[in-house]
Amino acid sequence: MFLTLIILAATAVFFATGKIRSDVVAVCALILLTTLGILTPDEALAGFSNQVVIMMVGLFVVGGAIFQTGLAKMISGRIMKLAGGSALRLFLLVMIVTSAIGAFVSNTGTVALMLPIVVSLAAKARISASRLLMPLAFAGSLGGMLTLIGTPPNLVIQDALTGAGYEPLSFFDFTPVGLICIAIGIIVLLPLSKWVLSKIDGKADDGKTKNKSLEQLVAEYHLADNLSRYIVAQNSLIKGKTIAELDIRNRYGLTVIEIRRETTRQKGLIKNVSQEPAGPNTVLQEGDIIYLSGEKEHTARFAADYKLAAPDGAADGGKERGGLDFYDIGIAEIVLLPTSRLVNRLLKEAGFREKYSINIAGIRRRGEYIMDGLADVRLHGGDVLLVQGTWANISRLGNEEEQWVVLGQPLEEAAKVTLDYKAPIAACIMLLMVAMMVFDFIPVAPVTAVMIAAVLTVLTGCFRNVEAAYKTINWESIVLIAAMLPMSTALEKTGASAMVSHSLVSGLGTYGPYVLLAGIYFTTSLLTMFISNTATAVLMAPIALTSAMETGFSPYPFLFAVTLGASMCFASPFSTPPNALVMQAGRYSFMDYVKVGLPLQLIIGIVMVFVLPLLFPF
Repeated sequence: MFLTLIILAATAVFFATGKIRSDVVAVCALILLTTLGILTPDEALAGFSNQVVIMMVGLFVVGGAIFQTGLAKMISGRIMKLAGGSALRLFLLVMIVTSAIGAFVSNTGTVALMLPIVVSLAAKARISASRLLMPLAFAGSLGGMLTLIGTPPNLVIQDALTGAGYEPLSFFDFTPVGLICIAIGIIVLLPLSKWVLSKIDGKADDGKTKNKSLEQLVAEYHLADNLSRYIVAQNSLIKGKTIAELDIRNRYGLTVIEIRRETTRQKGLIKNVSQEPAGPNTVLQEGDIIYLSGEKEHTARFAADYKLAAPDGAADGGKERGGLDFYDIGIAEIVLLPTSRLVNRLLKEAGFREKYSINIAGIRRRGEYIMDGLADVRLHGGDVLLVQGTWANISRLGNEEEQWVVLGQPLEEAAKVTLDYKAPIAACIMLLMVAMMVFDFIPVAPVTAVMIAAVLTVLTGCFRNVEAAYKTINWESIVLIAAMLPMSTALEKTGASAMVSHSLVSGLGTYGPYVLLAGIYFTTSLLTMFISNTATAVLMAPIALTSAMETGFSPYPFLFAVTLGASMCFASPFSTPPNALVMQAGRYSFMDYVKVGLPLQLIIGIVMVFVLPLLFPF
């Protein structure tokens, strides 16, 4: 028992100091427990197959799909309209919306769904995401107190009551308690998030240089200024011809930026978009959308000569939405080194298209931009070339470090491009997952629902590839939770948790119901900092029930103290999965949770000691 407590205390100290990564600390503690024989290997590794851990992996993938498809931006745009640019209103909306969802969906699922949306909201509002993410995690837990199904500890105390022959709690008996908790959470977190959390991002970004975004490159080189698009109609004379046969550059002075093909299946629900660079051998097909750069008069003449159709809502062929999309094709800058073999050679002799399938869209030379007649431009050392092609081909340019230097991280920029045409699919998958988790008549376990949703996001193309889906998983959080879950087994197995809970509660029973109630709440809170909230509720519920019966008081307020103490645990990143989910995204340390979560946890406990007897008399 004492070895377990020593390991637990040492783990807490290392978490607090932050000198070693939290997942490494958790794994070291797990190895010690196994080596010393406190846990068997099966018990030690059980956390990695735990349903909560598997659910977190799937929820990271679903959340990544919501972000990758732009669905997060769409939803956050609606919320931003309600917020009206006010940081206060935005904070309140995040807290209220998350709490409302958390009343019916697990707090882990709620926070995972809201995480990408809140990150988008913070970016649009130009405030630190860390200021909103911890309140988001706490709001998910606060909302769980609104209904019977909101959080597992609620079901645990319901089972304890019915098992002892007491009248069961109704679905909304929890609502008054939950509303008071949410109100306290808003009042406490509003100043704390501003004072403590808003400084975190600034520290993390110090000294870091920012690469140009795709939008900045488009604006800098004026790529969208003379951009037009036309559709190859059924009667178009261009159909079946190659780009080389048309000789568009010489005859019309135009550059073909890309050829886009869109297909729609399942009555318009599943839409696929493919972009192709305009190579000389590209054959144009009916329905292709051709993107042209050049004078509007020349593009209009070209469209008339070949009977091209204007897209819907753009009678002159203008691209109504402005800008370019970068689903498959991207742009990046490379700097030509003075020692490159291409110096003093004409661009058309450089072989970018032949060797890399790359187009050169523009050249920046000593602050001037060359956009016309590029084929006959002689290259100089130090020239910055704006290259265009598939993201894979652009990334290959980094292999020629003796010739040029690729500016920025093209693949990282590609990852930021949202596949917005897949947003309806992501929305349907998200709603399906929520429905399977909420409605009891659908015979699917929550973890299964999450796994189904995660696989569907990959199969329906909500990610560029499977690797992109894997990259959305925050493995540090996964390992942290998986390695800490067996700690509860060690505490229960050695009798440490039973000893602590029994001694504290039995010692306080003689001082009256309020002191006993406070003891149950804070004992539960203390245990939940180190073991899962569900395990703590299972452990404490019979103790609270027995204590109430022995002293002659109603068990309801005491059991509510158990579920509150187990659910309202905010002072540790691994006490609840939502806390762990936002840890890396918000760049939080262990002490950030202590600074913000501990005051909230204490205030809720103090208030509830006096409020619970008013709602459920002794």
